[in-house]
Amino acid sequence: MTGTAPIILADLAACGIPFALLARDGDTVEVLTGDVVDVELLADIPLTDASGADREVLALVPFRQVVERGFACHDDGAPLRCLVVGERRTLPLADALAQLPADRVPLEDAGFDIDDEAYADIVRRVIADEIGRGEGANFVIRRDYVAGVGGDPLTAGLTWFRALLEHERGAYWTFLVSTPGHLAVGASPEAHVSAQDGIVTMNPISGTFRHPAGGATAETLTEFLSSTKETEELFMVVDEELKMMSAVCSDGGRITGPHLKEMSRLTHTEYMLRGTSTMDPRDILRETMFAPTVTGSPMQNACTVIARHEQSPRGYYSGVAALFTPRADGGHDLDAPILIRTAYVVDGRLRVPVGATLVRHSDPYGEVGETHGKAAGVLGAIGAIPRDAVVTTALDEDAPAPTRRPLSEDPAIGELLASRNARLAAFWLNPQGDPGRGPLAGRTALVVDAEDRFTTMLAHQLRHLGFDVTIAHWSEATPDAVRAADLVVSGPGPGDPRDADSDRIARLREVVGARLDAGSPLLAVCLSHQVLADRLGIDLAPLASPHQGLQKTVDVFGAEASIGFYNTFTARVAPGTDRVGATDIAADPVTGDVYALRGPGYASVQGHLESILSRDGLTTLERLVTHALRVAQD
Repeated sequence: MTGTAPIILADLAACGIPFALLARDGDTVEVLTGDVVDVELLADIPLTDASGADREVLALVPFRQVVERGFACHDDGAPLRCLVVGERRTLPLADALAQLPADRVPLEDAGFDIDDEAYADIVRRVIADEIGRGEGANFVIRRDYVAGVGGDPLTAGLTWFRALLEHERGAYWTFLVSTPGHLAVGASPEAHVSAQDGIVTMNPISGTFRHPAGGATAETLTEFLSSTKETEELFMVVDEELKMMSAVCSDGGRITGPHLKEMSRLTHTEYMLRGTSTMDPRDILRETMFAPTVTGSPMQNACTVIARHEQSPRGYYSGVAALFTPRADGGHDLDAPILIRTAYVVDGRLRVPVGATLVRHSDPYGEVGETHGKAAGVLGAIGAIPRDAVVTTALDEDAPAPTRRPLSEDPAIGELLASRNARLAAFWLNPQGDPGRGPLAGRTALVVDAEDRFTTMLAHQLRHLGFDVTIAHWSEATPDAVRAADLVVSGPGPGDPRDADSDRIARLREVVGARLDAGSPLLAVCLSHQVLADRLGIDLAPLASPHQGLQKTVDVFGAEASIGFYNTFTARVAPGTDRVGATDIAADPVTGDVYALRGPGYASVQGHLESILSRDGLTTLERLVTHALRVAQD
């Protein structure tokens, strides 16, 4: 219900009831009050009352909820906390600022829970033991800035919320959520997922241009936008979120952009992903847990790496705040920002979690400095430390840009941004048409998921070739299922294909072997391509430099193809080798690294034809699948 009585925030705080303050439009503050219900599963979020009537719910979703997807985590028991909204009212921003406290809140015994040297050691181990062994492309490892809070915690939270309203209007959400024993206040810069009237939107952001003294110019920004490294990092994030979109949207998700997100001291690059879905918003939320920008990729292995290297549970860090709002026509819309740039107070202690994204070339002390900068940015934004200190020790990433002509309006910048899309697969940029009417209609395909959700994108492309597609986790790829499908696509995944102790890789060997022995059509991708090569007697070896998000143009059996690669290991033959037994080989003429294989009833590819980096992906996929089907039938 919507209240009409004047809102006095001090009275609201004094009465001790659960409440939330949300600033989402820059002009007003939404005031939500109601009852708190903790539930076990996302499906249990109480979107209807006992009579079946829809109701509004604000849910704080902790990182531990990834267990719903079968992923690993330090389980701290942080509750999936729901504020069931009994009353919502709106307060003009000026009125909210006039009512909120402004005195600075003293902090005691402040510092990081993990010291700089220990964090640098963690960075080194992740680079050597995880990225260096093919466990993934990047991983986000956090540590926490902690301190005692002097005075009343809720007063402190309201003070910090006021500071954010005054200084962080560029944020996607600015919020305070007060529930029994727990306080969260923050300014999230990034939407994770939203669903409105059946349209699902995700907003991958990556690439950070730190403005030089005097501010950004078209010339300095041009140098940044021309960086291959920064461009490919954004493409990797888009790929990871397209995996999620393909799992929840019938049309897979269409890319628009890239755009600039201009801040006072930083500029980011971003894309928008949109698709249509009829799924319950709680299911959409579950299938998109959580953003690769705060976990890493591939997602499942990122969670395992986080559990191995982070020394304490995450709580709500990298989870989401999810607002479910009833629609007039029934059902609910969803608006869910990422829980980053957020301060938590529990039992009188402040905790500000911050993370750094670790890649193969990360400098351990550079990543230490990044966590210092992010913590100082949050603390300065909430007024917990003087903002002048933030200018010298960190960049306030989410402060709004000063008033000036946006650089994105510069024609040369616009052209440079648009030119990025020339590298990308048109399949994901353009309307895709109706699935199921492709040239290979009438056939079934089983896609075996080896713990990389690129399989959802593969399945989407196969549907557009006409296949009726089922995805099965590797542990559920039973012999009967493997035999029954017209085509089996054995998918990509992390890890060393030579690992003799991996149940997952052992199952891939069984799947590949069963299809080869039966002469039944098989396509093997990335890790499974390496498994197939090993079965055919071709050597496997680690690459000198991992290909993570690398785009290459290679010869695939007489046709030049621009393909995206995400591999640490490779099948390798002597340079110039184009055949082994009955198997044709497409390989690099200098290194002998194998890009593709084909033989009686089978084909394989090292690259990811489903990636946005694979400009010729769909065409190459159709060629290889058609070969496997045709030769098997002959």
